[in-house]
Amino acid sequence: MDAMTKQEILLEKKRVITVQGRDKAGRPIVRIVGKNFPARELGGGGHAEAALKGYVRRRVTPAIGDAEFVVVYMHSGVDRRENFPGVGAVRTAYESMPAAVRERLHAVYFLHPGLQSRLFFSTLGRFLFSSGLYRKLRYVSRLEYLWAHVRKGELDVPEAVRRHDDELEQRPLMDYGIEASERCGVFDAASMDTTASLHSLRCAS
Repeated sequence: MDAMTKQEILLEKKRVITVQGRDKAGRPIVRIVGKNFPARELGGGGHAEAALKGYVRRRVTPAIGDAEFVVVYMHSGVDRRENFPGVGAVRTAYESMPAAVRERLHAVYFLHPGLQSRLFFSTLGRFLFSSGLYRKLRYVSRLEYLWAHVRKGELDVPEAVRRHDDELEQRPLMDYGIEASERCGVFDAASMDTTASLHSLRCAS
């Protein structure tokens, strides 16, 4: 297999996409941490998407093998200024896999989706995502609900994700956009390449 590019090595260093642990049915888990995505460092002009595709082909797909698998996407702390692709990373990673591998995807657990992502998917999701991916999305508002599907202790949860979960527990209205996060600059970036304006919901969780 050919060597990884500098951009792919950066994705590996940041641990954006890793294969780790098992769900309760024994399926391997592909973990995607949106906050870790180094969009600014990867640069524009399609470099980020190319790096994701290459990394999935060289590292993720071989690690999955022939097994049925699940994806856990952690959306907590995605910030347009630093890592705007957000859930677009899920789509790119999914579309980078061979068709035979995509068919073995059982579910995508979308942790901490927030109000804007829910609105985005309910209005545009069916058009921007393939039906195969769209119908496998499962919203998970809290870590405690993720443990109903994933073996607790096998999945590495970054501290920033745990802190966000604690904040949501203390301020539940953030789930509905009624109460903003204390980090007003951090908002719910829904997709890598949507042209919809997001500024009006900048402070929504």
